[in-house]
Amino acid sequence: MTYGRTIRERNTKLAGVVGIVRPPWNQCWFWGILLVFAVFIAYQPAWCTGFIWDDDQHLTENPCIVGPLGFKQIWTSSSAVYYPLTLTSFWMQHALWGLNPIPYHLVNIAMHAACGILLWQVLQSLKVRGAWLGAALWALHPVQTESAAWITELKNTQSAFFYLLTVLFFLKWRFEEISGKEQKAERYYILALFFAASAILSKTSTVMLPVVVGLCWWCVDGHWRWRNIFRLIPFFAISAVASGWTIWEQQFHSGALGPEWSQSWPERFAIAGKVIWFYMGKLFWPYPLIFLYPRWQINAAQPLVYLPAFAAGAVMFVLWLKRHTGLRPAFFAFAYFVVSLFPVLGFFNVYFFRYSFVGDHFQYLASMGPLALAGAGISAGFDYFKERLPLLKLIVCGVLLATLATLTWQQSKMYKDIETLWRTTIARNPHAFLAYNNLGAIYLHAGQVDEAMPYFQKALESDPDFAEAHSNLGEALMRIGRADEGLLELKKALAITPDSADSQYNLGNALMQIGQLEEAMDHFQKALKIKPDFVKADNNLGIIFLRTQHLNEAGICFERAIEIDPGYAEAHYNLGGVFELQGNLDQAATQFQKAIEIKPDYAHAYSNLADVLAAQGKLDDAVGEYQLTLKLDPNAAQVHFQLGLVLQKQGRLADAIAEYQEAVRLNPQYEQAKQQLRTLEGLPSQ
Repeated sequence: MTYGRTIRERNTKLAGVVGIVRPPWNQCWFWGILLVFAVFIAYQPAWCTGFIWDDDQHLTENPCIVGPLGFKQIWTSSSAVYYPLTLTSFWMQHALWGLNPIPYHLVNIAMHAACGILLWQVLQSLKVRGAWLGAALWALHPVQTESAAWITELKNTQSAFFYLLTVLFFLKWRFEEISGKEQKAERYYILALFFAASAILSKTSTVMLPVVVGLCWWCVDGHWRWRNIFRLIPFFAISAVASGWTIWEQQFHSGALGPEWSQSWPERFAIAGKVIWFYMGKLFWPYPLIFLYPRWQINAAQPLVYLPAFAAGAVMFVLWLKRHTGLRPAFFAFAYFVVSLFPVLGFFNVYFFRYSFVGDHFQYLASMGPLALAGAGISAGFDYFKERLPLLKLIVCGVLLATLATLTWQQSKMYKDIETLWRTTIARNPHAFLAYNNLGAIYLHAGQVDEAMPYFQKALESDPDFAEAHSNLGEALMRIGRADEGLLELKKALAITPDSADSQYNLGNALMQIGQLEEAMDHFQKALKIKPDFVKADNNLGIIFLRTQHLNEAGICFERAIEIDPGYAEAHYNLGGVFELQGNLDQAATQFQKAIEIKPDYAHAYSNLADVLAAQGKLDDAVGEYQLTLKLDPNAAQVHFQLGLVLQKQGRLADAIAEYQEAVRLNPQYEQAKQQLRTLEGLPSQ
């Protein structure tokens, strides 16, 4: 009986430690609204910004979102990469408001604000002093701008939302278990497990969740029992699967293999130490904040490069020794910080490390620990002045938060559009070769070749082995007729990355443009050996077969591309051309219609569909398709001519003459149109 009373007394006492502490409803409502309002004001410049880097891959050009692949493929194909739940969110948003960027930004900012509210609740559950202040410091800190103002980083905000729900419900489970409410406790445990899976499916950088909830468990209980591990096994199982998949995906799908990721283990150890203190420094002095930080060069032969790592280890060890003193919160915060950063400390290959070993968005979760500790420290420090200067804390904290919000507001401006992002990055990091390359690509895609080339050259000055810049420079040179120089650049790109399907494809594409079809075919086939699902290579290989009148082989290539990517409009269009040449007009019309469904502004598809309909004798339908073509491309002389022919067959001679005249006006050398005009106007032929 005595033992039973001891257990009950201990559990009652422990329940008081981990109980979910809440302020009065009115106070909770006020401070919650204030935090959300402050976040939205701080991010006001990001409300109406556009799409930027990687938004195309994840959203605007992702066939699972904007094409016909749809929801099922998000969960069953590599298009989902390793965050299918985030892509599901994008899919739902696209169904609601299409590709208007404003709602996407507002959703991401709202998700960030919701994370701030949840962090406040978690800190209250852990009985952290100044919980609201700690959450506000985190939510308004400018280092979070990259995550909240960049649509692609819904990965961060959504995964953090579920991550915090996991911790919150895990603490609820612990409280109810201690209170003896086992049935209710199990419901909370299942919810915590569900939210953990949701967090990892949103972004796998949350794989450290089992360690984090174990750390929280240790914190609130005051000690650790190894039997606790059995309750964490399901969390570890989910994380283990996600970790294995992510490591494989980064290396073999994203391409994080090669000399850029070949650091030795001593180098990785040195990088890890530097990363820890870099991120800590940005929290306490957030200047400058750069989208792409300079990539460090680590010399493993220099003993001093290991100092940051040993310093981090020493701090952790000392705090652990002092864990039963007033430094217990500091140990918890620092341990949480390092644990949360572990996936991005450099021990595992991450594709982004090609450009830099650090990025602001990588510490989105980790920064919660130090900033919560800062909030607690500020609150404790001001208790001394509580009686004599009751408003001092409010004034100082208000100024601090306003300063952080202002810095965030200023930082948000760089996300206005893709060009502003890269120009700002170059201004802050003049050696950012990716920024130079991508800024040049903007001009290249706009047809401004002369403006693009200096940026590619600047990128190669910073990194002579940057294959993508060689490829882009090669394409630019090809466009202005400097084919020999262009091919040389493309061959340099291939020499740097001989196992790159993109490099093989780019060289093949250039060779196809200048008519060297056999060589081009060889490179497309090599690209397909490296990457069998490379639909663009299959499509271009089919075009070569089409040009050389190998229609069956061409059809096989286009069908294979469509099987891999049913949303590839160009492959449907080209397959329609094969069917048209083979005389299969019904199948040709079907393929042209599919191309139009996928790409409603595909003028050539409308024109070819009209040709097929005219050949089938469906003249009214053909006229309609030609007219749709001319709405998209009113200067297409051949389409005016073809429309004239159909109108002439219908007996609409005046309309036909008008179309022939327009064709001649657009192309004065259009002899067929001139001949038709002479025939209709009763003039002798020449």
